[in-house]
Amino acid sequence: MNWSPVSRPAALSLPPWLAHALRTQRGPVPWSAVTRGALAAGPLLLAGVLSGRTALGVLAAIAAMLAGINDRPGSRRASVRRLGVPALAGALGLLVGTYTGQVLSAVPLTLLLTVLGLVAGGISAVGPVASAAGTQLLVASAIGAGMPAAESGWQRALAFLAGAGWLLLLRLALPTPGSLAGDFRFDGEREAVADVYDAVAALLDAVGTDTATARRAALTAALDHAQDALAGPRLRRYAGSAAERRLHAQYAAALPLAEAATALAWAGEPVSARAAEGPRRLAAAVRGNTGTGPLPAPTRSAPALRALDDALLRAAEAFDRTEDGAHRLLARRRGVRDAVRAALGTGGREYGLRVALCFGASAAVAQALHHTRWYGQHQHWYWLPATAVFLVKPDLGPLASRVLSRAAGTVLGALVFAGFAAVLPRPEGLIVLVAVCGALIPVATRNFAALTTVVTVLVLALVMVGGESQASASRIGETLLACVIVLIVGHLPMPGERGGGVRARLAAAASAAHAYLVHVLSESGDRTERWALRREAYRTLAEARTAIALAAAELPALARHTEGTDAVAAVLERLVDTTTACAVHLDDTGHLTPRHTRQLQELLDELEQRQEWVGPPAAA
Repeated sequence: MNWSPVSRPAALSLPPWLAHALRTQRGPVPWSAVTRGALAAGPLLLAGVLSGRTALGVLAAIAAMLAGINDRPGSRRASVRRLGVPALAGALGLLVGTYTGQVLSAVPLTLLLTVLGLVAGGISAVGPVASAAGTQLLVASAIGAGMPAAESGWQRALAFLAGAGWLLLLRLALPTPGSLAGDFRFDGEREAVADVYDAVAALLDAVGTDTATARRAALTAALDHAQDALAGPRLRRYAGSAAERRLHAQYAAALPLAEAATALAWAGEPVSARAAEGPRRLAAAVRGNTGTGPLPAPTRSAPALRALDDALLRAAEAFDRTEDGAHRLLARRRGVRDAVRAALGTGGREYGLRVALCFGASAAVAQALHHTRWYGQHQHWYWLPATAVFLVKPDLGPLASRVLSRAAGTVLGALVFAGFAAVLPRPEGLIVLVAVCGALIPVATRNFAALTTVVTVLVLALVMVGGESQASASRIGETLLACVIVLIVGHLPMPGERGGGVRARLAAAASAAHAYLVHVLSESGDRTERWALRREAYRTLAEARTAIALAAAELPALARHTEGTDAVAAVLERLVDTTTACAVHLDDTGHLTPRHTRQLQELLDELEQRQEWVGPPAAA
């Protein structure tokens, strides 16, 4: 994720955790997502009120709000998994929470929620979609257990699925800017593939400069995004239309171009501007769904330049075909066994224990306050454990940054809602407020504090429509209490070594890098296999880099556990870059130069000295 700091004096040096809290993403307003948000939670709440099923309308609106948080840029096909899987997990959590909350007393219910937190925390280590699913599972279980209602558990679960399903239906049915420019079926897919070619051109422009490393990382991100956009669920194994097969072929044609560009960046010798013109024309052809026309050929004075020229010729052939045969998309090499290994590995165990402790402790405290009526008569105690779930998620930023952003956002949101509640008619004005907040969520996701502010206003409006009186003050108190719990648990010593998440990501990146290296040195002629291994090596490295950056921005007491990991990631990146250069050179000449072999040996020796982070080296 790319972050850009908000305006502040250049001379002011802020600690990393505070700087992270003040950063926000930049980019154009996602108007299509804003429209979907406006048509989701508010209309669902209105339907519930008009039908006399206000409680179910509130749950459907909550589900649409949570789906809206996950409604990020990408293709329609990718959105099915990104929105659908967490929604199913949320419905299951609501079902479990409702029935167990009705039959269990406080102590066994707390123990059950703690075990649920352990499971969901481990699952969250698998990947972004699994993390969102784990979050919704816990939030919905807290709501089911802590929000009493007359409806049965299965009715509430169906209402939750209907709310998330409504937003997913809007995502699939409404046009987006990308789809209006061409085929309605391809919105994010076509733009994602075009971005890959643009990233290749940008890397070629940067060859021999200090920005080459950053441009190569941007190319990896573009390839990851295109891979996800094209690899969503489908009814058939292969692309079902000529247009989709052609788009897949255009993505596949970008892989050798990316390989050649990476080899040129490794060599470090600047290339002429003519070399980048071909990929740029290919990007324009993808966006316009047109032919490429004549492509300027680069000089063929070096192996990587010859590989670039050959890749351009093959790409031109792929673009000019009006029909392509069945093409198997190059997808991630992840299966059920890999997911289980991630959930039960060091990262999953560490995160699972912290989530379990935070969720269980906050549920226990919330029920104690509820049963003693410490803060009055209001019956909904779910806010405290639900807040703890969001606070304990490491993919939302460093711990101190999350706590600060959540506290500030909740206070501001509660004050804003108190002002609106004093003047808006009920329930009409509150329903409009919910619709406005739903429209703001896609923009607010760029900063955690802003998102917390919008979500706080939206949820307070929902619970007031559902019959709860003004609860701004209690929500502020519960949020601050959740912040304290998560801060304490976040700094507690855990069994095993700290930094388990970073350690697991680095080990996965090292394993993928070694698999890629072994394949290249075996001089196998299977280029599809080579490109798949290369994609996995760079992708796991990008995930490790993200985890390392977040860990480095923690408070010093936590950041010290992952010191030096950025240097390990840099060595792995150089190894994968060198392996790519070796692959291109072997294709052209059939043998490696002394420079290639020397660098490979030096990098492998350096990794062997850092076995505590990446594990024992694989045989090459």
